[in-house]
Amino acid sequence: MHFLDDSLLPENQQKLVIQVAPYGPQWVPGDSDDIAVTMDEQVQKAVDCWNAGATVLHVHVREEDGKGSKRLSKFNEMLARLREAVPQMILQVGGSISFAPETEGQAAKWMTDDTRHMLAELDPRPDQVTVAINTQQMNVMELMTAADVAGTSLTNPVLQAAYRDMIVPSNPSWHEEHIRRLVANGIQPHFMLGNLTGLESLLRLVRRGVYCGPLILNYVAIGGGSAGLHPADMLEFARRTPDGAVLTLETLNRHIYPMNTMAIALGMHVRVGIEDTLFGPRGERMTSVQQIDMMVRVARELGREVSSGAEARATFGIGEFWGGADESLARLGLPPNRAPGQRGVPVRAMA
Repeated sequence: MHFLDDSLLPENQQKLVIQVAPYGPQWVPGDSDDIAVTMDEQVQKAVDCWNAGATVLHVHVREEDGKGSKRLSKFNEMLARLREAVPQMILQVGGSISFAPETEGQAAKWMTDDTRHMLAELDPRPDQVTVAINTQQMNVMELMTAADVAGTSLTNPVLQAAYRDMIVPSNPSWHEEHIRRLVANGIQPHFMLGNLTGLESLLRLVRRGVYCGPLILNYVAIGGGSAGLHPADMLEFARRTPDGAVLTLETLNRHIYPMNTMAIALGMHVRVGIEDTLFGPRGERMTSVQQIDMMVRVARELGREVSSGAEARATFGIGEFWGGADESLARLGLPPNRAPGQRGVPVRAMA
């Protein structure tokens, strides 16, 4: 991103797109009064978040017993209900899900490859599926304090150990195939990047024509293998992000409030919700809707408008895919690939 002399003026910034992650799969129903369990409750939660000003919904699904679902049919049911309830909302399914067989017959025939690829087979299809680039540690406990987990299931040392050792597998052969399948089914990859090396790897995929479409990114500042909380690191990631990409800040715990305020001022977009924190800025319990309300207030205080659903779809380029590496590089504002024998920095030819 280039920061021109007038880039911090709100009238020159994109309208703010608010992502919300209201389903909090790491929590159990007793951890918070804001956890939706039944299908009706989960759909109503999406409606409430939409009415508060969120235009992107990060989707996870629970079974009736409150446990996270791994059934493809349950996700399909949820997506169908959401399409009716919040038709303008961008539906983004979390890419960490590995589906499991629902019957003994399915188990006997189950594919041996990674079942996360089945995210490309959801029906109705979501607008986006999140994709990590490069395998990395995801120790969400690293930045957790005693106050963050007090009164929740995460006080259990066994659960803490499991989350401390959590790894997000995304080797090149997997994520390249996953991107191919998503695009083939008209689903936009939403890339979750925890460091600059992930961004560099992704941009190499763009240069090679492996991915040709809108570059939609979350800067994941959750520590434990991803970026930390230093504002200079966030600013450097923003500076290195192509001008034509869309960048959202994602962090955790009470850090979401100061970090998101900085992101709003810089012209980035933000994510909130109980998946990221159960608390408000002073340590009080805060629902996903209340977190959205706060981001709307901060944006208005800074003079930045909040995006409508249609505007968010246009900002993200939902449904768009491009014609190859050359078009992608041009649309993203990046130098073209080097021609044979060319020296110096390649510059786009003037039309």
